[in-house]
Amino acid sequence: MNKQRMGKVLRLGFSATIILVIFMAIAIFSVGPSLVAKRFNPVGKVASQAPGTSLQALHQSLTIADLHADSLLWGRDLSKFATYGHVDIPRLLQGNVALQMFTVVTKVPTPLRLEGNSDRSDNITKLAILQRWPISSWFSLKQRALHQAKKLQALERKTSGQFRLIKTQQDLNQYLAQRQQNSSITAGILGLEGAQALEGRIDNVDQLYDAGFRMIGLAHFFDTEVSGSAHGENRGGLTPFGLEALKRMENLGLVIDLAHASSQAFDEVIQHTHHPVLVSHTGVQGTCENARNLSDRQLQQIAQTGGVIGIGFWETAVCGDDVGAIVRAIRYVVDQVGIDHVALGSDFDGAVRVPLDASQLHYITQALQQEGFNEPEIRKIMGDNVISLLQQLLPAS
Repeated sequence: MNKQRMGKVLRLGFSATIILVIFMAIAIFSVGPSLVAKRFNPVGKVASQAPGTSLQALHQSLTIADLHADSLLWGRDLSKFATYGHVDIPRLLQGNVALQMFTVVTKVPTPLRLEGNSDRSDNITKLAILQRWPISSWFSLKQRALHQAKKLQALERKTSGQFRLIKTQQDLNQYLAQRQQNSSITAGILGLEGAQALEGRIDNVDQLYDAGFRMIGLAHFFDTEVSGSAHGENRGGLTPFGLEALKRMENLGLVIDLAHASSQAFDEVIQHTHHPVLVSHTGVQGTCENARNLSDRQLQQIAQTGGVIGIGFWETAVCGDDVGAIVRAIRYVVDQVGIDHVALGSDFDGAVRVPLDASQLHYITQALQQEGFNEPEIRKIMGDNVISLLQQLLPAS
């Protein structure tokens, strides 16, 4: 083979390699996000009777609120029904969900442990690259939070009034009045899971508030510049910056979420706060003992502030993979601190397996009824407690 022909063959081979690489990249970036979401957010099978007419009528009359879903993390179009994952607008409407807290995750260590995590690794960077988030978000936790906030704002615009983003008491009350006339609408509130997105700057509290965030958790799976995490290495309390940030959050009308907080940070927030606080997604040690879940003393502390405890749906929270385990945890909270302090905190789309998705919440209503809760109690558990708290804590207008 002469040199000219050899060069042509090599060029053709190189071109074919480039084309193959391009096609592989397209496949990875197109199909990869959905495969990841399917793998990490499975739905189990509900073992329960189909709801009767009276139960369906009760469920449809409820104002349902859930305190935790990480759905903005994944590459799904939440305006469309999906056959995987846990939350989208069609399934919220199908499940009669009036209000969903959309929580933003910015950093998760790897490997992820129940205790002893450091902040020196991060899985969300890989997900941001795979899902083609803005390059700025690859290197900034604040930018990741702002990017996900923009996704929820875009969802509101795309759904043409079917989905509302709630920022104030006025927004909430107007929406609830409209929903009395039209149940084919739903709403969301933006929350932040872990104050590491503040990046150590107090002015970032204001920037996140301006972006629509109305709830902030102080820590996630590792210790932050704000507070210790129950899953961190040191598990300390509030830092001096954390105390400053806490005061700024409360002045703005941000709801404080103590999910994942270390025991010391939990105590110190209770000591310094003048407002009700909540735990957006958790279990209780009384039915499922581990470092992730709340002690009886912590349940009492939350109740004494006038706050609420959102019970999660996944196995580490409730030591079970069925609706019965969820309801046992709810019953335990009610027995300990009363009916006014418990709520739903599913952790939908939180890289967990749950027994049902947002369209199937009638099974929770059914199980609560079978547990012996009456209608007013079911209304409080399924959403009224959350609505009452938000009407108190959100900025007025």
